[in-house]
Amino acid sequence: MKTRLITGALAAAALTVGTFGALSAGAATPQAAPVSATVSDRNVHRTTHLTVDAATRAAQAVLKAAGEDGQRVTVAVVDRNGNPLVVLRGDGAGPQSYESAERKAFTAASWNAPTSELVKRLESTPTLKDIPGTLFLGGGVPVAVQGVPVAGIGVAGAPSGALDEKYAQAGAATLNR
Repeated sequence: MKTRLITGALAAAALTVGTFGALSAGAATPQAAPVSATVSDRNVHRTTHLTVDAATRAAQAVLKAAGEDGQRVTVAVVDRNGNPLVVLRGDGAGPQSYESAERKAFTAASWNAPTSELVKRLESTPTLKDIPGTLFLGGGVPVAVQGVPVAGIGVAGAPSGALDEKYAQAGAATLNR
């Protein structure tokens, strides 16, 4: 019994010393100060972004225009870098239309041109289609502010790229109101 008491007391003492040492060591570690710098305006590039509200209105206008024609489509609105702001898959739209709409939107924003025009460029530069994330089919239109692209609208699922692009244009038109 005496041995158990001594062993228990030694274990408790060792645990206390170890915990105190660990806490002391942690407290002694200096904290790094946050790094910040003041940057001159000439070293900064400011960009314009489409709001989520505007992107949503454009996407809803696309679904409305397609619905009036009895078409089931997916619409994607992406920012200048191709990041999705809004993707709406209309009722009954095919599963392939989701990715196609995003890629058309990215392609239009990247080149600041409708994808139907970009399809024509493939005749002289067929390797354009090899750029990751792009899709050279009609149905994508850029959204620009003072000529600079800020977003892209892509539509997929209608029987032709011309119809997809017609609906994408309807979405872009709502942004001028």
